[in-house]
Amino acid sequence: MKAYAEGALAMEEYMAFALEPLIGRAPEELEPEIDAYVEDVIEPLIFSDACRCIAEHRARGDRIVLISASGAHLVEPIAGRLGISEILAIDLELAHGVYTGRTQGVLTYREGKLTRLLELIDHQEVELADASFYSDSRNDLPLLERVGHPHAVNPDPRLREQASRRGWPILEWK
Repeated sequence: MKAYAEGALAMEEYMAFALEPLIGRAPEELEPEIDAYVEDVIEPLIFSDACRCIAEHRARGDRIVLISASGAHLVEPIAGRLGISEILAIDLELAHGVYTGRTQGVLTYREGKLTRLLELIDHQEVELADASFYSDSRNDLPLLERVGHPHAVNPDPRLREQASRRGWPILEWK
């Protein structure tokens, strides 16, 4: 997705297009298809270094939240396979038990990731200065700039340049 990589994606328009096949379908109806997709397509793409990193954070007792610009219907089963119970993702609207093809709430894209995280931790004793965030995309700069421990992972060219300039760790995960 060239527009995403360039930081120019109109997420509302993209989600309207991407969610069209879900219109009128119930989450339970899609669950077997989504599980098969995650198993066959997504799981092989998960870096073993990512799994190690998650395990290290878990061993330290860190709170782990998976934040993604994808729909919650996809992020939830991926997080489950990684042993992560807390997610922030694009919420999909349901009416009468079926998907409408619309999103709801703040989209977890660009500044929306930071907005949703701040909403999540509001009234909790959590400091972003103590938080780590890992990303491969320039689209996540708003959140990377706010946490105390930003990490660029297999970064796109713009994020690599920003991470180098700011002295953030650049990780090459396999």
